[in-house]
Amino acid sequence: MTISAFLKLVEIQTKIASLFPFLIGLLFVIYRYQSFSIVNTAIFFVAMLTFDLTTTAINNYMDYRKASSDQYRETRNIIGQAQIPERIVVIAIFVMLTLAVGLGLWLVIRTDLFVLLIGMLCFAIGIFYTFGPIPLSRMPLGEVFSGVTMGFGIVFLAVYVNAFDQGIVHLGWEGRMVHFQADLYLLLEILLVSIPSIFTIANLMLANNICDLDEDIANSRFTLPYYIGKDNAVVLFNGLYYMSFLALVIAVSLGLLPAVLLLVLLMIYPVYKQIQQFNNKQVKAETFVVAIKNLVLLNGSVVIMFIVALLL
Repeated sequence: MTISAFLKLVEIQTKIASLFPFLIGLLFVIYRYQSFSIVNTAIFFVAMLTFDLTTTAINNYMDYRKASSDQYRETRNIIGQAQIPERIVVIAIFVMLTLAVGLGLWLVIRTDLFVLLIGMLCFAIGIFYTFGPIPLSRMPLGEVFSGVTMGFGIVFLAVYVNAFDQGIVHLGWEGRMVHFQADLYLLLEILLVSIPSIFTIANLMLANNICDLDEDIANSRFTLPYYIGKDNAVVLFNGLYYMSFLALVIAVSLGLLPAVLLLVLLMIYPVYKQIQQFNNKQVKAETFVVAIKNLVLLNGSVVIMFIVALLL
């Protein structure tokens, strides 16, 4: 497999969706807990990125295997386009998965058992997203699982691996007893801060499913737009962006984020202009990019303002 074929297989251009929640979680833990471990952060980043590459490769491979038409398999699927042998794809998936698991276990040793629990949950969702008899991506759950797993899961883990001793959550094992404690207020803080990441990542999947609705039905993929209708899906697509801005305002008003992050509200108009393009036409080749641009606009401005706040 050539490097260019590998990068197509893992859709390297989409990994920005993982980078933003990682940066937001890292900046939040520095601001909120004044805690930072360069080793734990580096291990988590490489493990996160490797697993993200793995799940994308699994997704493309399963779509290739389950395609109901040769035309879709050879021209619409990345494996068919790049003419990558199936055996090589399987080997690449196995190697990446092994590396991600190894790094995850190393992180558990450096932190605590709760990282193992959350890691196992994220791994399960990532693998069964497209693998198994009834993949999550072929159900009306793709937006929920992708948004929560990446938008909240990455933010939470970026915070936790740097502040696992700050009382957020503790999972301990002593003899026959397993002890679990969680500060619900601190968990809700992290959830609120991660809402823009959750919703903008969910909208990537939602925009994709809206644009591919007819083709997905032909290939037995019954996604959320199929169940709620295309028009309602577009309304939901709009609403998730506005709720992201609202969550930021609430987080600042509660003192969880620095006041300078209110400048992110200046992005409402550019985001609105992008949304209008999608509302007028839901064609993947032309307007799916709206979801990517809005993810960058919203999360990118959060990261920049966060950095400004920490430097002031």
